[in-house]
Amino acid sequence: MSHASMLKARRQHQKTRKLLDAAAKEAKKLKELSLHGPVVKKEKVKKERVKKEKVQPEKAPAEKVKKVKLTEAEINKQNAKKPAPVGGKKGAA
Repeated sequence: MSHASMLKARRQHQKTRKLLDAAAKEAKKLKELSLHGPVVKKEKVKKERVKKEKVQPEKAPAEKVKKVKLTEAEINKQNAKKPAPVGGKKGAA
């Protein structure tokens, strides 16, 4: 018997043994199931989901302040208060 035919015979033997073992296991499983009788399914109960509430930080709620547009006179007044930029400083580019 050549090496290749020996390997082939081994594979066939493993295959048949695997099939026989599977069939025996299936027969045992069916026997156990038949002894217990029909299976009664439980009713599915849907759980109620509880929404988690976000916890607010203990800070007082900030009030929103409406922005008021300045008039031209007020803008000129603010610009007059600012000092004019002075040239010739060191480090100025």
